[in-house]
Amino acid sequence: MRHFINYVRVRVPETAPEVKRDSPASTSSDNLGSLQNSGTAQVFSLVAERRKKFQEIINRSNSEANQVVRPKTSSKWSAPGSAPQLTTAILEIKESILSLLIKLHHKLSGKQNSYYPPWLDDIEILIQPEIPKYSHGDGITAVERILLKAALQSRMNKRIIEEICRKVTPPVPPKKITAAEKKTLDKEERRQKARERQQKLLAEFASRQKSFMETAMDVDSPENDIPMEITTAEPQVSEAVYDCVICGQSGPSSEDRPTGLVVLLQASSVLGQCRDNVEPKKLPITEEEQIYPWDTCAAVHDVRLSLLQRYFKDSSCLLAVSIGWEGGVYVQTCGHTLHIDCHKSYMESLRNDQVLQGFSVDKGEFTCPLCRQFANSVLPCYPGSNVENNLWQRPSNKSMQDLIKEVEELQGRPGAFPSETNLSKEMESVMKDIKNTTQKKYRDYSKTPGSPDNDFLFMYSVARTNLELELIHRGGNLCSGGASTAGKRSCLNQLFHVLALHMRLYSIDSEYNPWKKLTQLVEDMNSQLGNEEQQPEVPILYHDVTSLLLIQILMMPQPLHKEHFTCIVKVLFTLLYTQALAALSVKCSEEDRSAWKHMGALKKNTCDAEKSYEVLLSFIINELSKGKLYHEEGTQECVMISPIAWSPESMEKYLQDFCLPFLRITSLLQHHLFGEDLPSCQEEEEFSVLASCLGLLPTFYQTEHPFISASCLEWPVPPFDIITQWCFEIKSFTERHAEQGKALLIQESRWKLPHLLQLPENYNTIFQYYHRKTCSVCTKVPKDPAVCLVCGTFVCLKGLCCKQQSYCECVLHSQNCGAGTGIFLLINASVIIIIRGHRFCLWGSVYLDAHGEEDRDLRRGKPLYICKERYKVLEQQWISHTFDHINKRWGPHYNGL
Repeated sequence: MRHFINYVRVRVPETAPEVKRDSPASTSSDNLGSLQNSGTAQVFSLVAERRKKFQEIINRSNSEANQVVRPKTSSKWSAPGSAPQLTTAILEIKESILSLLIKLHHKLSGKQNSYYPPWLDDIEILIQPEIPKYSHGDGITAVERILLKAALQSRMNKRIIEEICRKVTPPVPPKKITAAEKKTLDKEERRQKARERQQKLLAEFASRQKSFMETAMDVDSPENDIPMEITTAEPQVSEAVYDCVICGQSGPSSEDRPTGLVVLLQASSVLGQCRDNVEPKKLPITEEEQIYPWDTCAAVHDVRLSLLQRYFKDSSCLLAVSIGWEGGVYVQTCGHTLHIDCHKSYMESLRNDQVLQGFSVDKGEFTCPLCRQFANSVLPCYPGSNVENNLWQRPSNKSMQDLIKEVEELQGRPGAFPSETNLSKEMESVMKDIKNTTQKKYRDYSKTPGSPDNDFLFMYSVARTNLELELIHRGGNLCSGGASTAGKRSCLNQLFHVLALHMRLYSIDSEYNPWKKLTQLVEDMNSQLGNEEQQPEVPILYHDVTSLLLIQILMMPQPLHKEHFTCIVKVLFTLLYTQALAALSVKCSEEDRSAWKHMGALKKNTCDAEKSYEVLLSFIINELSKGKLYHEEGTQECVMISPIAWSPESMEKYLQDFCLPFLRITSLLQHHLFGEDLPSCQEEEEFSVLASCLGLLPTFYQTEHPFISASCLEWPVPPFDIITQWCFEIKSFTERHAEQGKALLIQESRWKLPHLLQLPENYNTIFQYYHRKTCSVCTKVPKDPAVCLVCGTFVCLKGLCCKQQSYCECVLHSQNCGAGTGIFLLINASVIIIIRGHRFCLWGSVYLDAHGEEDRDLRRGKPLYICKERYKVLEQQWISHTFDHINKRWGPHYNGL
């Protein structure tokens, strides 16, 4: 196959162009040298053309051979009726089977140099190559297999194939390139050069890091050799590389020169406006219509915290709930990164800039140097590997008990602030920015002002706020699946690192750590209640399980192992399911409780009793009935709430709906920490898909079992013993406060999406009611009346009569209602004004005339009608916190609105 054939002799007609024109005697093989010197053989300049002519000659030779047999047939090369005169021609070929196969590969692929020997890159093929065990494929695949087999048979074949591939391909006539194609090629060329520069920089960083590690290993003492050997056995992951949009350099974030994400920190009360009703509230247009905020998410959580603080120890109460429903801090990013020192230089240049800007540099505000998006802080990127690479964890066969002990040990290790580096300074600085973003009243809920419990509560609540808001941006569920809605713009991973670093500075006393109550049995349950002088700890069944999850995760050393995360989720799900069963028992009637109690008692001795909701519900009813929880005064109210008889299907639906909010937040957290994509599903399958994604539910349960919620349970200790321990705390409390105990047990977790108020169709309806309405503060008719579109409060715009401590009423209301964000409809102008912190802008009008035009200040007097598309856009900007990015004409209001 590797033998090269230089020349061939072919019998062709005398009239063929390939015939030599000089001496025919020189056509023998002995005189090949003289042929080359004399140049009598006509050869073509291009190999491709020569091959084509050669094929034509062979075809003609075959046809003329037939003409010799059948002389009656006319010939193309001779006159009709005469036999053709054949002569011998010599053609220069210089090809082997291997070279022809490679050229055939080029022809079939339509590309020059398309064949590249696979053994040149792959070490395994070079050492022990294998031919693929398949017999299918196109022509290119067949040629590749033949060449690979030829290379395996002989080293000479392999060497010659490599030499052929290294040769320059024959010249191809240049194609005419259009202007668009040239632009595309230039763009690709620039990208290629940028990639080459980046790879060169990365190689330089890697070499420096390698030399540093070698130096460090030489200096280290022999005792450190064993840990180094263990760590080298771990899978190698690439370090995350960031591009600075100011200096243009690429590289990893380091302790000395950290890189940060451009972020916007803003206080938000959007979560607090969620209600348990799908339909939005209507804007009041008569005296009889009123809006009461008692059913909002923020009000319900405030009442719950006040109730807990009334009867239980304050430090324990602040671990049992989350705040941030009003005045929570939302962190969003444009996705661009920059060096911290480059950012400081950039801010200094903005301070010296004399051009009038729409933001305050002194307050830390700036625009992203690349995309010009509004921002006010930089979130440091923790040095380490990429999220995607960090996610891979080796599957371990550790038992549940071993993992529980490891989690307890890791949480027990005291966290220490890192050494004084540029990264630690920036982490501390951004934490101060996060605290200063919201008002003090939204982060100080302790009875003792300045308590460290406030900081602890605030930090894990920031994580909760951002997860809950992302869930709202996804539509309130995870059925759509996929990556984050903002894709690469999510900054939750970096935010978790900052929060975890600061939370580990606060250690929870091991005696009061909720993890012990969840995973260990107490010998003397009376010792947990406390004495009469000291208030007791909050019962574990009154804890918010999502808050417990964030506490447990953020108290662990980062980065977190996947097996520890799954262990924490499994333990917390047992508590959540017990809470759901307890709430279900309170909601039903006495007859239903008696029936379930009897039904579950019959199945208690079965093999899967601990995974049967009937057995567990029966046991919980039996335990809680020892106290006064099911006292007769409260049952009447509960029966009115749920008059329908409970069926197994409705019970399963209630249990799944109770647990779904926790599963959604946990799945989002897993997605951001470990980069696992969220699977898409139908709404009725959401529970089973999320439970399976979190490792709670085996895959085969999804189709075989109609009632699957109890199948997710994996108890760390005997279930009936731990449930007895948890119910004992409730029983002791309800003996003195039955009604409060019942109210705390029923947690409302199914909040609907937030909405602005529903406006009437005709603007005249609003104008006639509000332009003569008196202010509730000054009891006068305002000169410029306005109404809040979030809560419906009537306010005076620029009214000095309602001014409090240099704040006019609209600015003051925006701080109380939206934590700094206010959306007001100006009654006498039909336009909407947005207040964001110390700035404001005119948004436009959602009421248009019959021609789709605004009537600002109502000068034309045309009838105006609601534009639902505009109002939907306004609502979407409010929910997604994008007022700062979309609206560009901002100005300072100086607290005068």
